[in-house]
Amino acid sequence: MRSRTPARNAFLVSCFVLALWSSGLVAAQTPLTAEQQKATAEIHEYFRRTTVRLADAALADVKSLDDWQRQRPVLREQLLEMLGLSPLPERTELHATVTGTNERDDLDFVVEKLHFQSRPGLYVTANFYRPKVVDKPLPTILYLCGHGNVKIDGVSYGSKASYQHHPAWFAREGYCCLILDTLQLGEIEGLHHGTYREGMWWWASRGYTPAGVEAWNAVRALDYLATRPDVDMKKIGVTGRSGGGAYTWWLAGIDDRPACFVPVAGITDLENHVVDGCIEGHCDCMYMVNTYQWDFPTLAALAAPRPLLFSNSDKDKIFPLDGVVRTHAKLKNIYDLYGAADKLGLLITEGQHKDTQELQVPAFRWMNRWLQGRDTPITRVADKPFDPRQLRVFDELPADQRNTTAHEWFVPQFEPPALPTSRQQWESMRSEWLRQLKEKCFRSWPTAAAPLETKLINDQQSKNARYESFEFTSDENLRLRITVMRGLPSKKPSRLFVYVANLNELITLDGRISATGDVAQAVVATRGSGSAEWVPEQKKDTQIQRRFLLDGKTADDGRVWDVCRAVAALRSLDELSDAKIWLVGQGKMAPVALYATLLSPDVHALVLDRPATSHRDGSYFLNVLRIVDLPQSAAMVFPRMIFLQDMDRDAWAWTEGVAKLYSKQTLPIQFHRKEDEKGDIE
Repeated sequence: MRSRTPARNAFLVSCFVLALWSSGLVAAQTPLTAEQQKATAEIHEYFRRTTVRLADAALADVKSLDDWQRQRPVLREQLLEMLGLSPLPERTELHATVTGTNERDDLDFVVEKLHFQSRPGLYVTANFYRPKVVDKPLPTILYLCGHGNVKIDGVSYGSKASYQHHPAWFAREGYCCLILDTLQLGEIEGLHHGTYREGMWWWASRGYTPAGVEAWNAVRALDYLATRPDVDMKKIGVTGRSGGGAYTWWLAGIDDRPACFVPVAGITDLENHVVDGCIEGHCDCMYMVNTYQWDFPTLAALAAPRPLLFSNSDKDKIFPLDGVVRTHAKLKNIYDLYGAADKLGLLITEGQHKDTQELQVPAFRWMNRWLQGRDTPITRVADKPFDPRQLRVFDELPADQRNTTAHEWFVPQFEPPALPTSRQQWESMRSEWLRQLKEKCFRSWPTAAAPLETKLINDQQSKNARYESFEFTSDENLRLRITVMRGLPSKKPSRLFVYVANLNELITLDGRISATGDVAQAVVATRGSGSAEWVPEQKKDTQIQRRFLLDGKTADDGRVWDVCRAVAALRSLDELSDAKIWLVGQGKMAPVALYATLLSPDVHALVLDRPATSHRDGSYFLNVLRIVDLPQSAAMVFPRMIFLQDMDRDAWAWTEGVAKLYSKQTLPIQFHRKEDEKGDIE
């Protein structure tokens, strides 16, 4: 369509934005508190409904031991994938090194200060406690630390210094015990808080979670223990509290070598995390990338039928008692199928989220019972015999460490393949990518869409245009809005340009698209924007977006669904039923429009205005950067037309190369910059 005069365009655009503002699609400078409260209530009700559905599905189809034994290996592979461990990393040389030993006359055990590399450059600092005299392989405990770092004068001594009383007790009682630092709270301080604090939403796109690093470090710790003659690998117990409790569950799910577990305050269910808000007290190491939409009882069940003491306190605010009890009940069903009820214990003590003696003593007795075959009273108190500085492994941190950049390399990232040389090769590549996108990125989409129930809620008219606002049902209880503008006098539109935008910064394409005659414009307000904007405060918005992740989706993949539903709602209106729909994605919403076009056959063409060139910069979908990046996804839209405005053309060379497979004369892709004289959208 050819452009109008600049003054005419400015008038039409200002009228459109004014109408959107009045209908609630563009927020005024003063927040519409009542609408935000309504939208926030709606999104939390949405989370309640989706979470209940996932909770009801967890282990629901396990009716017999045969059912479970068929599912268990599949679930293990899913867990490995959700931890970023599929394919399983190579078991490279550990390079285990003892850097010093603590031995005192008043102690009947020795502490070795050591490190190993779970992957090249990924250092794990640890202490190995053993009795002074070892004449045979001993039962051994792998102690996985939680969040309890010790820092003195800016120097990190790791969480192993904070939790030293646990391995000291075990060594006094005739065990060996290896205690590990965590990725973030170790002598080398990595990162656990990518989404929680750093705005690194691309972790989800990469399929990365620090939980995977902690799980892999624990697996490699078992590999290290297997090299020691003083360790009995048939009698390995694993324990830890808080974060260490969570890592105990990860290890139980992916490795069969441990014989016994005591996870303390490390798990509860999705209802507690998502609905009750416990997620706000947890960093990213507590969560898998929940591609397969598990509730946590599914994870817990992978420990069965090995002896397991499920431990928690009754006033723990980040692992509440009701969710612990619900998780235990489903776990008990699996143990009952094995006839192993005696191997599952539930310990509830009084108290807050603390490392109390009331939690420690039963853990010690559980390990004694299952690993040493004795059930005698605990008479020794677990105390801390060392100054933290005595337990430090490194005098100087290794220059080749990769701990601090683990999130950049731990999970493999998609690399663009060579351009296909034929349409047949391209169609095969496209088909496989589309299959993976649906399975790994958009898996959470509803299997059956709710009725649209499209309803006109506002109808305004100026001298030159008509503005109609409609509500429709997108997902669960989410009612969203579309505003349509048509120039006057009007007739049934042949083309409809639908904007997917951050509505507070709505920009048209310099007037190259105008709502006149048989052309109409519309704006769709996806979840979290316009009248559907939830709490604008940054910390609360972060935790809302993290709730999406834990329910096995992202806010952006929900927005793609919203746009597809908006297209269906527009198509359901008689006056727009025959119009060719062009999606216009602007800025951060450009990838949302791209995927809505890819996944909606009702979209005729796509306009991307100032698009990002990689999912690293948005939009964010689970695992997408393990499958494709934006230039490859854009190529998948062909043979439908794509118009790109104000972008780095070189970044789209791969897309343009595929376009040439369709036609060397008239490509299904066009590029335009504002300073260009030509390039109007035809």
